[in-house]
Amino acid sequence: MAGPSNRSRGERWRGQQRRIGLTGGIATGKSTVGLILAESFGLPVLDADTYAREALAAGSVGAEAVLARYGPVVRAKTSSNGTAAIDRAALGRIVFADAAERLWLEQLVHPRVRTRFDQELRRLAAEPVVVLMIPLLFEAGLDNLCSEIWLVDCDAAEQRQRLLHRDGLAEAEALRRIHAQWPLERKRALADRLIDNRGTSDALTTAVERALAAAGQSQ
Repeated sequence: MAGPSNRSRGERWRGQQRRIGLTGGIATGKSTVGLILAESFGLPVLDADTYAREALAAGSVGAEAVLARYGPVVRAKTSSNGTAAIDRAALGRIVFADAAERLWLEQLVHPRVRTRFDQELRRLAAEPVVVLMIPLLFEAGLDNLCSEIWLVDCDAAEQRQRLLHRDGLAEAEALRRIHAQWPLERKRALADRLIDNRGTSDALTTAVERALAAAGQSQ
């Protein structure tokens, strides 16, 4: 998928608030790190996946656009109030098999996700530190919301095995989903800090603690 060109590290949020952009590849452990930051360190974590689900919620403008484009193949059972919902698994099979369809969906969803981040960042303006958990941070061009970017990192083979185990996908489908994102090597070059998720859960917590203590300094 074509995406925004590589940006310099200078294009970051420059306000008083420390905004940690938390990203990585699919199944590298972003959600685990987000949970550590929320539960162990009490930080507010804004989740792009939550906002993307909101953008396609039953009855939303986004859901109606998806249903108009793909029809019954992506329609889930109609709810008791008559509102049609999206079958997200069916939609995923379409967009991960066709780059043009994935781009169409991203152009529908990403602006709505950006709007939700803007709303929540205004609400949390008094917080000294906010975490923005965004799987497609670079791909969606949302890195300029962040004062620093953490990449949750692991080996490619480990990433593939985690995805297979987590989502129960066939290997070909898992690889399609991995390859739909920028490769980790490309993201590593753009991140300010790497969070190594190749070891134990205790080691991961320690890595997060050290990154927080760095107070935004680059590696």
